[in-house]
Amino acid sequence: MTMAIPRGLKRSFGITRLVEAMATPHALDRYLELVDPMVTVRDLRAEVTDVHRTTSDSITVTLRPTRQWAGFEAGQFVQVGVVIDGVRHTRCYSPCDSQHRADGRIELTVKAHPGGLVSGHLHEHARVGLVVDLSQAAGTFRLPNPRPADVLLISGGSGITPVLSMLRTLVDEGFAGRITFLHYANAESDVAQLAELRSLAAAHGNVELTLAYTESGDGDLHGFFGPEHLAAAAPWHASAQTYLCGPPGLMTSVAALYDELGLADQLHREEFTPTVIVPEGTAGGTLAFTASSAEAENSGATILEQAEASGLTPEYGCRMGICFSCTAVKRSGCTKNLLTGELESDPDQPIQLCVNVPVGDVAIEI
Repeated sequence: MTMAIPRGLKRSFGITRLVEAMATPHALDRYLELVDPMVTVRDLRAEVTDVHRTTSDSITVTLRPTRQWAGFEAGQFVQVGVVIDGVRHTRCYSPCDSQHRADGRIELTVKAHPGGLVSGHLHEHARVGLVVDLSQAAGTFRLPNPRPADVLLISGGSGITPVLSMLRTLVDEGFAGRITFLHYANAESDVAQLAELRSLAAAHGNVELTLAYTESGDGDLHGFFGPEHLAAAAPWHASAQTYLCGPPGLMTSVAALYDELGLADQLHREEFTPTVIVPEGTAGGTLAFTASSAEAENSGATILEQAEASGLTPEYGCRMGICFSCTAVKRSGCTKNLLTGELESDPDQPIQLCVNVPVGDVAIEI
């Protein structure tokens, strides 16, 4: 049996469609992955080509994407998917290498959070040859074109990755303006990519590295962010553009000071907290956390907020429905997605805790 390729379609595209039709009910990539998971028609995947542990709780992996990879801009993030106990889980991570990397590979530094399903899995099991799912890069946190005259990069904890990518990108471009990299950590042993940071600062006279330790006293600065830290790290900050990524406390402190100084327009950061409007009529019923044997009267807030109010600590990332870090399985009941308005009443469905509210009685596996 033969089938003519429709006029106006490229032969390769037509053949692909034909083969996929013959492969029904499964997509062609489902069969190809049985032979070689890196040979795909449509799916974007990546193979781990290098693994390096920079701190006791973080791991840096280098990925070689398949041919569909379109590259990224410094500051953006990608979604990485891994299969754990037969279930595919997806989390967002920011590449920390330069967007101009010549070999087309990307580098991710992942901090293993307590109870973090994917981060813990990668920290424990990442090895050369592991193949993961990968998305195209996304996100608006990135450097502008043309580049600013001077740049202040502020990060804390695992928020180091997107701003390190910005630093590496600027260096690769021969950026001649002033750059200060101000990073916050508990102590020196908690600074991922410390050797790389010091190497960049030593090799480039316009790059200044300032390390602030909140517990140890052997950093350049001690304690938490404030006006004294800003003045010490970059006394020229008023004429610079600032890029910020870190935990909520650091984000809030920097934003408040920049508002006070009238520099809010010069501060660029990811927005971690969405505007949540609780729909009328959704409160009521009981929210049961099946893995913790805890219950709470439904307040109408998001499931993540209600879990935290009940003393639980589920993993989360962006808190705005982007990163999928807070995904958990809803065992029963109905929930409403605040971003889409969709109701979900099927049992045993993964949902995002940060953007879903219970509608009546709900049981969630937390």
